[in-house]
Amino acid sequence: MFHIGRRQLLAALLGAAIAIVPLQVCYAGYPEQLIKIIVTFPPGGSADIVIRALEPVVAADLKQGLVIENRAGAGGNIGMAAVAQAKPDGYTLGVAPAGALTVNPHLNQGMPFDPRDLAPITLLAEIPFVLVASADVPARNTAELIALAKSQPGKLSIGHGGNSTAMHLTAALFAHKAGVTMELVPYRGTAPAAVDVLAGHVPFAVLDIPASRQLILDGKLKPIGVSSARRLPSLPDVPTLAESGIAGFESVGWFGLVAPAGTPAEIIAKLNDAFVKALKDPAVVEKIRTLGAEPSPTSPGDFARFIGSESEKWGKLVKEAGIKAN
Repeated sequence: MFHIGRRQLLAALLGAAIAIVPLQVCYAGYPEQLIKIIVTFPPGGSADIVIRALEPVVAADLKQGLVIENRAGAGGNIGMAAVAQAKPDGYTLGVAPAGALTVNPHLNQGMPFDPRDLAPITLLAEIPFVLVASADVPARNTAELIALAKSQPGKLSIGHGGNSTAMHLTAALFAHKAGVTMELVPYRGTAPAAVDVLAGHVPFAVLDIPASRQLILDGKLKPIGVSSARRLPSLPDVPTLAESGIAGFESVGWFGLVAPAGTPAEIIAKLNDAFVKALKDPAVVEKIRTLGAEPSPTSPGDFARFIGSESEKWGKLVKEAGIKAN
């Protein structure tokens, strides 16, 4: 089992995100070519939408184009492995999901990358999830879902955005706290999961807000509850799972920007400055919040510490709840 202790991970991440220092002459011209940003989920998901909202603002600040490449699969492992193995020159970056950095190491053997091979740049956004039902499912709320699941133990399923993702853990946490047995069905991102629950191929799914909000507003999906501690401004009429009877339920996803470990601190600093400014741009903030996400810019060091604390939290949950990768 691949395992990283919190102190070991935090020390490595802080080393990768070493103190910001003034730009040296040798990096003054950075960037001198297109910057590739690998997104670990398909187009249409929250990470993809947020980075595309940031792209024109960051490109204008850096005076260089950004190329966004979607590499989905394995709960973010495929895309993150590509970033970890890239040349540490600032021209290959990655949008890292919570699962790839803080969940996968506690669940998966034979990881294709080591989280310590990535240098944190900034947290980008935090985003809650929503548990939805297809239109023909009789359950309309949490109590009815639980009753239905208990009447058909092991026969109902919940789709989610991929094994070892925060959505996977959210689905597993729901089943665990609700005391029901349900099949967890992984997809290569939230958009494919939304398509299947919309078509009725799976009765329930844990989705992010961008993939589900309009379908909920149009009455095509039935919202059961949101995973955050508070109701969402973008879906004010949808109760939280906690207020619906799952006491203490809270699970929020996030994603941040990383580079290969060894990327010069001067480049990390310049990228951090550009993305943090973009995350504070009023037009970008409004667009991200419309998606149901919250812009969350940080320093490289603060992002490293956040990753360490999240790894500890999810690792404890995986162990206590007996959550498996498959």
